[in-house]
Amino acid sequence: MEPASRIVATGSYLPERVVENPELEAVLGLDPGWIEQRTGVVRRRVASADQAVSDLAIAAGRAVLDQVTPAEREPIGTLILATSTPDHLLPPTAPRVAFELGLGPVAAFDMAVACSGFLYGLQVADALCRTQGRSVLLIAANLLSRRTNPADFGTAAIFADGAGAVLVGPADGPARIVDMELSSEGSGWDQLLIPDGGSRYPFSSSSLEEGRHLMRINNGQAVFRYAVESMTEMAQTLLQRNGLLVTDIDLWIPHQANTRIIESVRTRLGFSPDQTCITLPEYGNSSAATIPTALDQQIRAGRELSDQWVLLTTAGAGLACGAALLRM
Repeated sequence: MEPASRIVATGSYLPERVVENPELEAVLGLDPGWIEQRTGVVRRRVASADQAVSDLAIAAGRAVLDQVTPAEREPIGTLILATSTPDHLLPPTAPRVAFELGLGPVAAFDMAVACSGFLYGLQVADALCRTQGRSVLLIAANLLSRRTNPADFGTAAIFADGAGAVLVGPADGPARIVDMELSSEGSGWDQLLIPDGGSRYPFSSSSLEEGRHLMRINNGQAVFRYAVESMTEMAQTLLQRNGLLVTDIDLWIPHQANTRIIESVRTRLGFSPDQTCITLPEYGNSSAATIPTALDQQIRAGRELSDQWVLLTTAGAGLACGAALLRM
């Protein structure tokens, strides 16, 4: 039998501060109820002023490690941090997170694939685990509240802060990462972006004046269309490739972008509300962190996932998308 990997444990961290819609609607000059009606978000979590993304990642990582035995923790060989908001442009944040978690001299690196970062990281974690026989701690964390424009409802109303994590380890039974599919459409690279701060447009005095250090959605309709079409197609690909029907899936966790996207994909695929996990109203959109956070929240709420089929789908900036089929 070929080597396989599985999700051994999950964890998450959500900042304590809760920002309700009325607070944002007053700042943005929106009518009461506008944000929920247009996005599905009711409230979101926001990090405190003294927190960096590494603090969120460390807390989520500890939540995972606290659940595993020393024997399961010992063989961790790599830490992957999926984030679009690292502590610094240089150095990478992952080595610090690994150090603070006491993992020793493991391999540690950042992955910047925006909303699809967790599933891209899961593909890499699966490959590393299968080829090296060592576990991988995968953390997705973002602190997007500092990269949204407080005067722009398109970003300020949706995005939030949070971190989710999983430990990927060798599989010795039916539970495993069964299949994955990843893709991108680079022609849409500029549809959702932070313009300044990279090598193309370094920070300058005008960056702050013009708000070019903050997130922009240049073509919301194009991003919406890409998210709906790509998540639908990738889900269908995995189901067909593995001989499964929509009714075989016990839990579908989509990227928590907004409820209109989720509902459009759900309708196209034919999932029932009971099959669908939606955390967006309570926690907002923390980009790559939404899927692992939602998975952990389901488990912490007492949902029994053992021997269940779980489907994950995501799409976002890049444009990049992905899907994963898990047997829990």
